[in-house]
Amino acid sequence: MIRKLLLSAATLLMAAPSLMAAGCAENAMLVFDGSASMSEVTVRMEDDTRIVEARKALRRALPDITPFRDVGLLVYGPGGADSCSGIDLRLPPAPDAADAIVAEVDALVPGGLTPLAASVAQAAEALDYHREPAIVVLITDGNETCGGRPCALGAQLAAESYHLKVHVIGFRVFNDPFSWNSPEAKTYGGGATVAKCLADQTGGMFVSTETVDDLVRALRQTLGCLVIGSIKENSAFSPDRKP
Repeated sequence: MIRKLLLSAATLLMAAPSLMAAGCAENAMLVFDGSASMSEVTVRMEDDTRIVEARKALRRALPDITPFRDVGLLVYGPGGADSCSGIDLRLPPAPDAADAIVAEVDALVPGGLTPLAASVAQAAEALDYHREPAIVVLITDGNETCGGRPCALGAQLAAESYHLKVHVIGFRVFNDPFSWNSPEAKTYGGGATVAKCLADQTGGMFVSTETVDDLVRALRQTLGCLVIGSIKENSAFSPDRKP
């Protein structure tokens, strides 16, 4: 049995260069939720806040991804002149960006509301989405709260992009009291938000997550290469796989 596992792992590793070339050709932008609600806990007061758990997930997932895909970081929420203008392109896509992204998120002080549509639009522009294939991965714990129209934006990106997919990761999504300020506000089951429109319109994935482990898997699924998904999630050699 051990011999078979070793042979299987060797086969995957030998095939890795071609799989990585096929699966990681597109640059990616991580659009990270830095809104005030990320400093909250959801169940028990002794639990970690969303931002603390998201940091843990990034530390675990990104080092396996960024050697094979150029990833940048855009943060929304804090730092704006008002509660909806805090949209900040922190890092353009670059190789081996895990440490730089983690450092930016570690230093982040959550604040502001949730301008989902405007943030994704800015990330798409940074990726030159009219001319280059690319991926946006949006992490959000809530709904659009700044009057944006994620569904309309998703349709626009699908129509105008060369080949852009927007993946949406809902992390401990809750009913935001300001979600009335979303012209497209809808009710989705399974922890979804109106941001699901972005994934639906562009052929991306929507993944609902509740735990650090969930978020790690979702980041690998949306940002990672095919070979990373095969080795890290399905292999007996995965450090996260329990015996």
